[in-house]
Amino acid sequence: MSSARKQDRTRESKVEFCYGLLRSRILEGTYVPGYRLVINQLAQETGVSTIPLREALRRLQSDGLVELVRNVGARVAVFDAAQVEHTLQILARLEGYATAISAPRMTAAAVGRSRAINDRMTEALEAFDPTAFTALNREFHFSIYEHCPDAHLRSLLEAEWTRLDHMRRPASGYAPGRARRSVAEHGRILDLIAGHAAPDEIERAAFAHKNATAGAADGARVASHK
Repeated sequence: MSSARKQDRTRESKVEFCYGLLRSRILEGTYVPGYRLVINQLAQETGVSTIPLREALRRLQSDGLVELVRNVGARVAVFDAAQVEHTLQILARLEGYATAISAPRMTAAAVGRSRAINDRMTEALEAFDPTAFTALNREFHFSIYEHCPDAHLRSLLEAEWTRLDHMRRPASGYAPGRARRSVAEHGRILDLIAGHAAPDEIERAAFAHKNATAGAADGARVASHK
């Protein structure tokens, strides 16, 4: 391998290291929304030069997790309730289609695994555990997406869910009334899949489910401004 190619691979590995480290800290809440990401400080902390760090920050900006602010520099992205609602509306469209094309590829055993996750969501709800409920909600939907034959669509869903996870910490997206309806809607979607319903019917049900969540987010936003 030439010296130039070795240098390229070394640089790429450093970028991946920086990207993974910063991304995990953002999603775990170590770096909260608005936290300034100062290149020189990060370079000292990680022992990596500024060039890989800048490239990693550009990737995180593309992911929607970092924003560049004039006279401030790079910081962890800050979102408001309207942006959460907008992301949920995008997810509603993506999920509707993804669920419809995943359904024919789900066996009875796969549907059973999704039902088991939904049952655990009910248990988390009864135990007043919003963090577990939110994590299980994601697990439920991805137990369906894993059967989606479109790899690009799966990557889009992953990106939007990741962005949504950052926008709202687990407990902040939890409303008991909406949560109970959500579990019931999950059951309805699985009934349609198990019953081999028409793809457009499954798509409408999955879209309506996520759109209702967006509506609940909008209702909460309006109420908070009264």
